[in-house]
Amino acid sequence: MATTISGSVKRPEPQALASAVEALAARFGNRLITSQAVREQHAHTTTWLPTQPPDAVVMAQETQDIQDVVRICAQFGIPVIAFGTGTSLEGQVNAPAGGVCIDLRDMNRILEVHAEDLDCVIQPGVTRKALNEHLRDQGLFFPIDPGADASLGGMAATRASGTNAVRYGTMRDNVLALKVVRGDGEIITTGTRAKKSSAGYDLTHLFVGAEGTLGIISELTIKLRGIPETIAAAACSFETVRGACQATILAIQTGIPLARIELLNAEQVRACNAYSKLTLPETPLLLLEFHGSEVEVAEQSRNFSEIARECGGGDFTWTTKPEDRTKLWQARHDAYWSVKALRPGAGVVATDVCVPISRLADCVTETEDDLKRLNLLSPIVGHVGDGNFHCSLVCDVDNKEEMARGEDFMHRLVERAQSMGGTCTGEHGIGQGKQKYLEAELGPEAIDAMRALKQALDPQNIFNPGKIMPVG
Repeated sequence: MATTISGSVKRPEPQALASAVEALAARFGNRLITSQAVREQHAHTTTWLPTQPPDAVVMAQETQDIQDVVRICAQFGIPVIAFGTGTSLEGQVNAPAGGVCIDLRDMNRILEVHAEDLDCVIQPGVTRKALNEHLRDQGLFFPIDPGADASLGGMAATRASGTNAVRYGTMRDNVLALKVVRGDGEIITTGTRAKKSSAGYDLTHLFVGAEGTLGIISELTIKLRGIPETIAAAACSFETVRGACQATILAIQTGIPLARIELLNAEQVRACNAYSKLTLPETPLLLLEFHGSEVEVAEQSRNFSEIARECGGGDFTWTTKPEDRTKLWQARHDAYWSVKALRPGAGVVATDVCVPISRLADCVTETEDDLKRLNLLSPIVGHVGDGNFHCSLVCDVDNKEEMARGEDFMHRLVERAQSMGGTCTGEHGIGQGKQKYLEAELGPEAIDAMRALKQALDPQNIFNPGKIMPVG
């Protein structure tokens, strides 16, 4: 028997949990950890959601370890939560029903690199930076860059994207095949190294973005790219956010092959200047990157500068020096920490939405207006080439009135995006934080289909319960 909490999430009976932990201890020895500090580290969250630690953590080293944990937990009806680096943003690693967390950081081997085919096979704990360090001498790189040095398994599970997605796509576009441990501990192989296939259901993309609710990824086959001959970074300030958004829209519509195009509103530029010791004009800013031959990069830069001038852009500066590019992009990646430094002691919640690119300017400007009306601080950054932007909302978590305004703002932000044909999340995922918006976006029939898939693949509801699916 199990105790029900939070609607459909069930906490196992104490005796069942004790039996499972005893069996896991016999199998894993000191790789099973039950200390409070370690358990809490495996449930930290950057949302306002409370931390909900697992009952135990197993440090996995190979696929057989994952299989054995799943088999033992399935025997006793114990939840299983996969953990990569813990950088997810919507409570995906929380354990609302307790259970066992499988830490995959030690499964960090790069198993095969096929340079001639532009693909590689890796374990799920390999991080983005470690993979690219390994590939550099072969003239290759993996282009998906969510900012954090996340694990590739976690990036696949949350369907991550980031700054390069406008040119290279998201994790959905760059995973060829997976090996997944299913609910009985057996392995599903979802595809091959072939660049396309019409063989059966597309199981690979069923698990990409499932947030660990259907199975646990134990191996990935992913696409690689050649390192471009020339890489140039550029910065261009604008009088208004609308002008910066219009320049983005025109650049995409005219076919300029941008590798990255990132928006920072004036508040975010101010925060980055203070935190990263920059001297950028404190007006809306676009950060860009161009990839290609020297001639192609020069042409792309010239074409964009003409568009920027038409949309109220100021000086357009670009550089190919690695140290200058690194400084600019590091400031962008440190945006969260720069916002946190604006108001020490306050809470910061990063949330995102995505709209069709034609509605981007409307959505961003209306969002800024909402922040002013509600008297809230929330700098805006965005992967605007995809119509995706992020708000880093700063609130005193002990101030009920301010928190109420913050929650009202986030609710209005999602409703605004959905009313414009967009989504409640472009890349953070649903997790626990955005479950209430899923039915309004996709409809009850889609939710029923998701529940049917969950029931078919995880009939005991042991894989990361309480995530994605609205309670009901």
